[in-house]
Amino acid sequence: MSAPLPRPEPHTEFSIGELSREFRVTTRTIRFYEDQGLLAPRRQGQNRIYAPRDRVRLMLILRGKRLGFSIRDIKDIVEMYDAPEGEVGQLRYFIDRMRERREDLQRQRTDIDQVLGELDALETRCRQILDQQPRLQRAAGAD
Repeated sequence: MSAPLPRPEPHTEFSIGELSREFRVTTRTIRFYEDQGLLAPRRQGQNRIYAPRDRVRLMLILRGKRLGFSIRDIKDIVEMYDAPEGEVGQLRYFIDRMRERREDLQRQRTDIDQVLGELDALETRCRQILDQQPRLQRAAGAD
């Protein structure tokens, strides 16, 4: 039996291309988050060099976007980790934002259900009118 292959060294730095491929986003998206102050790569000439912290931040940013949070909310949540309250404050703030987001989504669900009900009723009424058309046409022809 052969010895297992040595594990590769964990990444300590990432290029924009590596992050782009890993998270399936464009390099433009990553640069946008940098412009918003969410990522802070160091520069090596023209190249951006991202630390593991930037990788984690990008993961959190993308999760926040999937959940429907604004860039402002995401920035507040991510930056709270470095605040005096640290992770505890960050988690409490995040819970508050999640509660608000859930309430927004529930309101939207109620609105969507109401519109779907109105569409169903309108479609039913239109079908009833169409079903009466042959009778209406025969009655008009008898005049």
